Amino acid sequence: MIESTHSTVHQGGTLGAWLLQALQRHPERIAVIDESRALSYRELLALVTQAANKLESLGLQQGDVVAQLSGNRIEMLAVMAAAYIRGFCSVTLHPMGSVQDHVLTLQDCQARVLIGESVYVSRLGTELSRCPQLRQCLLHSDAEGGFWHHADVFSGPALQQRGGSESIVRLAYTGGTTGRSKGVMLSNRAMLHNTQLWLSALAWPDGVRTLCSAPISHGAGSLVYPTFARGGTVVLERGFEVGRWLDTVQRERIGFTFIVPTMLYALLDDPRTALADLSSLQALVYGAAPASPARIRQALDCFGPVLVQTFGQSEAPNTILLLDQHDHESADARRLASAGRPFPGLDVALLDPHNKPVAVGEIGELCLRGPLVMSGYWGQDAQTAQALAGGWLHTGDMGMQDAQGYFFIVDRKKDMVISGGFNVYAREVEDVLCTHPNVSQAAVIGVPDDKWGEAVLAVVVTRSGTMADPAQLQRMVRDAKGPISTPKQVVYVRELPVTGLGKVDKKALRKLFADGIPKSEPVVD
Repeated sequence: MIESTHSTVHQGGTLGAWLLQALQRHPERIAVIDESRALSYRELLALVTQAANKLESLGLQQGDVVAQLSGNRIEMLAVMAAAYIRGFCSVTLHPMGSVQDHVLTLQDCQARVLIGESVYVSRLGTELSRCPQLRQCLLHSDAEGGFWHHADVFSGPALQQRGGSESIVRLAYTGGTTGRSKGVMLSNRAMLHNTQLWLSALAWPDGVRTLCSAPISHGAGSLVYPTFARGGTVVLERGFEVGRWLDTVQRERIGFTFIVPTMLYALLDDPRTALADLSSLQALVYGAAPASPARIRQALDCFGPVLVQTFGQSEAPNTILLLDQHDHESADARRLASAGRPFPGLDVALLDPHNKPVAVGEIGELCLRGPLVMSGYWGQDAQTAQALAGGWLHTGDMGMQDAQGYFFIVDRKKDMVISGGFNVYAREVEDVLCTHPNVSQAAVIGVPDDKWGEAVLAVVVTRSGTMADPAQLQRMVRDAKGPISTPKQVVYVRELPVTGLGKVDKKALRKLFADGIPKSEPVVD
């Protein structure tokens, strides 16, 4: 019998080592541009080296947490890269989060250092006193007292990678829209595999130019490292505005970008988009929240065959399922409702409550296993055991698979409405509502009801200057999905509440309608 042997020669790689090599490969090319400057790869590596050495001068050791509270900027990216290379653990707080959420996260992750921008850090004020483990709170500034003050003092020695493949280099905190946020422990193994999956799934040209207007602390950040792998340029913007986004794509000849559906809808609804020269786009990646197939059809007409949908979650970042440009080109209505097929090499399955695979066409929970999967939740063993039960990551998403291998997400477990004892999948109802030409967005929730337990309520945003008859919308759903899924009432709002990541905040909607379906005129300002 031939037996395997184990030695350090077979240990997996690390994102830090990989990133260090990428930064050294094309020293004179422009690596990154933000609103204040552009840096070559040589200059970015120097900045990353300064950040790493400065963090170590502050007493940080391998595994210690460095937190950031900042919008997209070069310095933020440099600190993240320094953490990955030197084996610190990076935590990025979303600028749109609440003070309470930030403090709870800093307490939970035991951050030793917080680096941020004054506009955000100043909001924390005396609340930071609730984080006694925090040794330093510094600003992204080169003024006296700032993190980058006299940064050139920390230019040497040359940067060396530290840490193993299972070292935790990132804690990605879940959005917290359903309760206490959880710190998702992402190892070098998971982070490196995420980058390799992106590189294997799409055709990244040499010197690709990538726009990040969504936060690089979240989904958009996953495009940064593949761009570096191809010697490309990352363009950072501080937030999304239609006119600025269009100007940047045209001026910088952007090839790849990541947006969330709300950003895509804003582009589609703005007449300036149709007049812009967007011919440089090769991959317009959208994800982080469900997208309406009807609106994706409009996007294909607007942008051409460049759309890419990615499906993932913090526990398996960004790269579980992929609907690529070729899949979109078919323009088949059913195909556009799909979340795609697994990224290459991932083991993805739909399982029943007993961890048994369901038949093709049947609904089960989307589960996966492989090197992409998190190591667990920081300090929450019970939740980790539940999420990784049976050797699978249980995503909490309910879906089905067709005979061609495409997966269809019908709902989150937590978003499923149980009305009269029957399951109503909100995502399916929302997709039907969005086929109405005057509907821009729709969210479906369950609200308390004496008769049904939960009644189906549709909250709808119409396009500017238009209206959609509620009875017609109800008929559309009844014809497509049957009477059980038909909303008992349709409420119109000017905009849907969203989280800091641009996802529809259904927790806020449920709170708004906690007393049940409104009895008055169904219009909410």
